[in-house]
Amino acid sequence: MGRAHRGDADRAQGSHRDHLQFPGRANHRGRPYARVFKLWKILDRLEVCPCIRSSFHRRLLTRRTPTEAANLARLGHAGLPIPDGFCVDAEAYRIQLAALDLSDFARGVSSAEPATARRAALAMKLGLLDRPIVPQVLDPLLDAWRRLVERTGALTVVRSSALVEDRFGSSFAGQFESYLGLENETDFVTAVSSCWAALWSTRVLRYMATHDASPADTAMAILVQPLVSARVSGGGLSRTADGDMILNATWGLGSAIAQGEVVPDRIVLSRDEQGELALRHTMPGRKFHRVGCAHGTRPVPRALVSRPCLNRTRTLELGRLLRRVEDILGMPVEIEWALDDGGFKLLQARPLHLESAPVPDEIWLRHPGLNGHPAGVGWGSGRACVVNCECELARVAPGDILVTRVAGPALSQILPRVAGVVAELGGSTSHLASLARERGIPMVLGVLDATQRIPDGVQIAVDGVAGVVRWMH
Repeated sequence: MGRAHRGDADRAQGSHRDHLQFPGRANHRGRPYARVFKLWKILDRLEVCPCIRSSFHRRLLTRRTPTEAANLARLGHAGLPIPDGFCVDAEAYRIQLAALDLSDFARGVSSAEPATARRAALAMKLGLLDRPIVPQVLDPLLDAWRRLVERTGALTVVRSSALVEDRFGSSFAGQFESYLGLENETDFVTAVSSCWAALWSTRVLRYMATHDASPADTAMAILVQPLVSARVSGGGLSRTADGDMILNATWGLGSAIAQGEVVPDRIVLSRDEQGELALRHTMPGRKFHRVGCAHGTRPVPRALVSRPCLNRTRTLELGRLLRRVEDILGMPVEIEWALDDGGFKLLQARPLHLESAPVPDEIWLRHPGLNGHPAGVGWGSGRACVVNCECELARVAPGDILVTRVAGPALSQILPRVAGVVAELGGSTSHLASLARERGIPMVLGVLDATQRIPDGVQIAVDGVAGVVRWMH
């Protein structure tokens, strides 16, 4: 089966910006939304409008369609470049649960007894993974997938998209699963079942426990899109504490950024009083490898490791696109994007958590410092705990500053007990950075040789807005 990633910024391709098949009133120049009508007909067809204003539509979206899909639909209806694809809404998941008689196990996960909850969660995962999808869902699902493959001729991406995802304060960034480069029906169906089962993983249960949520109270929708043949991918923050705009970019697919595996290019754009964008500066990254469409990574040629991925024209084009996303959704946003031969594609847009720039204690300004990518929010201090592998995470005590090499979403379990994070790789739009922002945790990524230069056990301060790390001798 295709390669699994957690929420990658690299999932879609399509020659037309408004092909994402969300049924709605808009006809989009006559393009046939009925292509997925069978899928939606059995689920009481839901209309997703360009602007979701009425409480009726908000209730429908809460019950059936994830915020991630609704945001993409709004952007597509507004004429922005989004990929082809379709959404399997949450009712298909509910139909599957009912057919497999798993509802009692779902309620058992909320049990106060931990052992009972673990057994119930395991039963949910195994039931969704091992038992076939019922024909009521499978037949229209395969019909929609075949039509998508026929239209695009591309490999497929299947992405988990829970109803509770991408909301303010609970982004679930990197907590669920995405499957890339699926080539046949068997792999596609397996990926759909795996995405449903991802709602019951240990990682997700831990995350939900810290947000007073339960998987039994929500449901899983799925986005199906063609895989983008991306030359360049990345993310963007529409606004920082000082009003700037941040873009990250790397070669190939964007999972290298999402997983914190490279130091991406960091591009800062400023706004004037009329909202016009200007390029302030570009900090080339350290992009030693790229993720390709063939389920693997390969080295980046030495000449391209520190070469900016986007020229000035492309940078300003992407900045204007990000500004439009912010205007349409009516809030500061974080996006994921990809650039292929057809231009930019918007892959995701979620709310962005902002805080005012902190004022660090003056005493820290007299101590040595290292610079990196500001990725969290706020300012914090504590004991440096240098960790070189996940097996050492037990050493991290409450209030410590975690210093590590790779800041991937697997570290999300430790965020509730740290005062800050410093990592040698990663950038401002990685999944762990999103999770840190929603918790108000300062984070600085892309700090060269941090695990060698910062002594274990020293007092350390992290400025998540300025991107500076300082420590006491």
